Amino acid sequence: MIKVSETAKKKVVELMADDGYNAATDYVRVGVKSGGCSGLSYDLKFDKEQHEDDKVFEDNGVKIIIDKKSFLYLIGTTLEYSGGLNGTGFVFNNPNANRTCGCGESFSL
Repeated sequence: MIKVSETAKKKVVELMADDGYNAATDYVRVGVKSGGCSGLSYDLKFDKEQHEDDKVFEDNGVKIIIDKKSFLYLIGTTLEYSGGLNGTGFVFNNPNANRTCGCGESFSL
């Protein structure tokens, strides 16, 4: 399961509305793909459809779908949003990651 912080929820709802999605009915698709300076990187996008092999969660009013392959990498992760001086954007706090890069967008196990 992925948890969503209050600041991330607010930003997700805002961005979904800007892109023509409805946070009440549409999803945030979270995944893992090869790449990045630490070997794996996070993939975050909006989606209106759920696929057969997706796992579906809802936390803090945000509906999240994860493909079965990415699920094992993301168990226990918290999605947060940072708008501070060190950078702006979504941050994945992943307890499964042994190492993360400086930008926080990639990790390794």
